[in-house]
Amino acid sequence: MKPASAIAMATSTVLSILVLAAIALLVGAFILWRKGGASRQVTLMVILALVAIANIAIWTVPDADGNAPIGQLAAPRP
Repeated sequence: MKPASAIAMATSTVLSILVLAAIALLVGAFILWRKGGASRQVTLMVILALVAIANIAIWTVPDADGNAPIGQLAAPRP
């Protein structure tokens, strides 16, 4: 079993890469749109970026008790 710090670091790395990918998708969609590219591809790139951002929010935004799902990964299980 991996130590909790390794799991937390790996999860943070994955979320960071996901943020960068979402930004790259939005920038790429904007550039493609400005060049008159296929509107279907632009739309799909924006939708994919929004899905990625929603996934990041699901993992990082705390609930009513103030507990975020990402914080519970490193917590010891009973």
